[in-house]
Amino acid sequence: MATRSPTTAEQKKHRRFEGVVVSDKMTKTCVVLVERWKMHPKYAKAYRVHRRFQVHDPQDAAHMGDTVVFEECRPISKNKRWQLVSRRPAATRRAAIA
Repeated sequence: MATRSPTTAEQKKHRRFEGVVVSDKMTKTCVVLVERWKMHPKYAKAYRVHRRFQVHDPQDAAHMGDTVVFEECRPISKNKRWQLVSRRPAATRRAAIA
């Protein structure tokens, strides 16, 4: 039996998240905070859960406060398994530029 490579329609879907850049001090890497709300099963109270991801940013385009979309990719380093897809500049930086 010969194995065939998957076509573009059959390729695995990558997980995608949106978050805010909290650190851009590393070269080609930014730290993104993803925040979501969960409901407590017993008390039905909504509470906030957050997680920080190290995201590969090859052009060093993302800066503190930017909202970014990133997706899963092959392991790039010990902690980086995510790559930047798009970014939306922070409102404060946009106002300062204009």
